[in-house]
Order: sequence, then structure tokens, then C-alpha cells
Amino acid sequence: MSLDWTHAGPTILAAFLASLVEFVEALTVVLAVGAVRGWRGALGGTLLAVLLLLAIVAALGPAMTRIPLDLVRLGVGTLLLLFGMRWLRKAILRSAGVIPLHDEDAAYAKETATLRALGRLGQGWDRVAVGAAFKITMVEGIEVVFIVIALGAAGGGLLVPASLGAAAALLLVVALGLALHRPVAAIPDNTLKYVVGVLLCSFGTFWVGEGMSLAWPGGDLAIPALNAGFLFASAIAIPLCRSRARQGRLSAYPR
Repeated sequence: MSLDWTHAGPTILAAFLASLVEFVEALTVVLAVGAVRGWRGALGGTLLAVLLLLAIVAALGPAMTRIPLDLVRLGVGTLLLLFGMRWLRKAILRSAGVIPLHDEDAAYAKETATLRALGRLGQGWDRVAVGAAFKITMVEGIEVVFIVIALGAAGGGLLVPASLGAAAALLLVVALGLALHRPVAAIPDNTLKYVVGVLLCSFGTFWVGEGMSLAWPGGDLAIPALNAGFLFASAIAIPLCRSRARQGRLSAYPR
């Protein structure tokens, strides 16, 4: 059966960009663990987490097909909307200067300092290295897993395209890590989160509507319209947040 790129293309793009953000953040910590505590523990913890994440995907993916499609779309649409709103909110606040931009180099320096303070390496497996690499890979990977499953299950048969997008992001980040041996600070983290936030909010809103049996004008063409709507609303929100921050009304806004 041929792939319907009208549905698969946006799904691959959303999964790729969302996964890219998470994998870059995980790579920063794994590189710090490898540089300070040794690569055996760093790679061991990362591999263990990846295997567990694959098992979660293998278990949850088929299980979603047994649930009525409208209920799946309502549930995962809500999940995508919540993820998207969280990312878009942070991107808006960073663009407005309310909270600082994410800096992978600074995160790497902080992580290496923390790891060095934990003492010298022991014999055999370094439990600190394994634990740190496993934790960050699981934390960032769980978000990727749920986004991929949500994008794939809500669309009905789009789990493979969503997985391909995530896999492409993983391969890119691994290749950059092997080539650079340093954090991938050149990737515009805030811009990516801005775009991903808009995409996830649009997909989430669309699938929630589908789950509620809402007939979207134009069918799937409503998704680009939703993208434009969220982009327009966020563009208005940035100067408003900046103005309120200057007045001291957003100075204590939570990250």
C-alpha cells in the first residue's frame, strides 16, 4: 500500500523536530558523563534506556489499535495539545526575554562539574555513569515515545511514519555527537521548540476535534490553518509578555 504523504509528511516532520529537541538535550548529558566518568558507563546506561524505550513502543503501539479510534484521537490529541502548549509557552517566554534561552554549552559545563564532584572512578561498572546516562535518556526518551505513539495512533496507521521521523532525528544527533564530541549548541533550540510547539498544538487541536466528531472545514487542510492560527497568536503573545516583564509583572514567572 502506497504511503499517503498528505498525512505522512507532516507526521514525519513533527516527530522529527520534536525528537531532535529531546535527543540533543540527552546527548549533552551523555557526552558529559562519557567525558568525566568514562564511555563504558555512559554508553551502557544509554543502551539500557533505549532498549527499555523500544519495549514500551512495542507494547503500547499495538495496544492503541484495540481502542476505538475516536477515543484514541480524543486522548492522544489532548496529550499532544498539552505537550505543545508547554513547549510553545517556554518558547514564547524565552523569545520575550522573560526566561533565559537554553544553552547546551552551559548545561554541559554544569553537568561535568556535578559529575566531577561525585568522586573518582571505581573498579568495574561506574554506577554513577550508568545511572546518569540511563536517567537522562529515559526522561527525554519517554517524551519522544509518547509523541510518536500519539502522532501515529491518532492518525490511524501513521505509527511507522512517526517512528521514521524519530529514528531520523536519533541518527542525526548520534552522527553529530560522534563527529563533534561536544554539545550540539549550533542547533537553535528555542526556534525548534517554537516550531514544534505550534505543530503539536495544531495536531492536538485537530485530533481532539476529530475525537469529538467535529467536521473540520476542508478536512485535513484545517491543520495548516491551525498552524497559522497558533503562530499568529504566539506572535502576538511575545510582545505582550515582553511588555509585562518590563513592568515587573512576569519577573517571577515559573520556568
